[in-house]
Amino acid sequence: MKHKGEVFQHFLNFKAMVKNEKGVSIKCLRSDEGGEYFSNEFNEYLKEHGIQRKYSCNYSPQQNGIAEKKNRHIVEIACAMLNEKNLPNYFWAEAVATLVYIMNQTPTTAVHGMTPEEKFTGKKLDVSHLKVFGCITYVHVPDEKRSKLDPKVEKCIFIGYFLKQKGYKCFDPSTQKLQVSRDVVFDEMGSWYSTPKVAEDGGARNGDVSSNVEQKLLLISGPKESSISGSCSTPWKGRLRSSNIVHGSSQTSSRNPHVDDESNDSEWMKNQKSLQLLLLEFRWLRKF
Repeated sequence: MKHKGEVFQHFLNFKAMVKNEKGVSIKCLRSDEGGEYFSNEFNEYLKEHGIQRKYSCNYSPQQNGIAEKKNRHIVEIACAMLNEKNLPNYFWAEAVATLVYIMNQTPTTAVHGMTPEEKFTGKKLDVSHLKVFGCITYVHVPDEKRSKLDPKVEKCIFIGYFLKQKGYKCFDPSTQKLQVSRDVVFDEMGSWYSTPKVAEDGGARNGDVSSNVEQKLLLISGPKESSISGSCSTPWKGRLRSSNIVHGSSQTSSRNPHVDDESNDSEWMKNQKSLQLLLLEFRWLRKF
């Protein structure tokens, strides 16, 4: 449905399908006060067929809470499906249609002991044909559409199921063409679009936060000089107190040894506290 004005025609199609498949009639129509439900043609049809109308108050979506929650649930999962494979937003309609198709074939608390599709049709369903939305597919090219030297498969994106045929809908971004085929090989872990780089956190390289923390730990506790920007320009000297190592020889400092001991101890305590904080940060990040 591209426009809200098509609501009435879709309602007629749904009413005819229910009448034909289940032999029942619609007795009540509940909606909000959207103008697409209150056209003269729609009102006359409901009166003619004795269908009762119920609608919520103005600006009160909570009175139609079940439908509103389901709509939000569908939108949120569709966004997750697009983000999982880094698909562009113009695939949102295919994502929503695929999600609704899957939800009708999965258990729900609204129908106990069976799926909605099984409740409606009365038949056990086979879900072995379900695949990961947005994955890479390799569609077989029939002999009639290729020569001997042409490729036998085309690389595409899986974007849903075709209800009128037993086939998969596959989209080729290079040619911008959609095709339906049953001879498809799926790479469910693959994605056509590359994964975006993770934003660097605190100077982490290549989006690896844990490696950045490890480098910080080496900066504090390592025996060698670190090349990380912002690090100390002098190499690590441990807890040296009254002597300085210069060119491999030991020289006695002219400073008061008690003062040196206190300053070195305070510096050592600061480094130990920094090390503990970084260890806590590293353990917290590892949880994610």
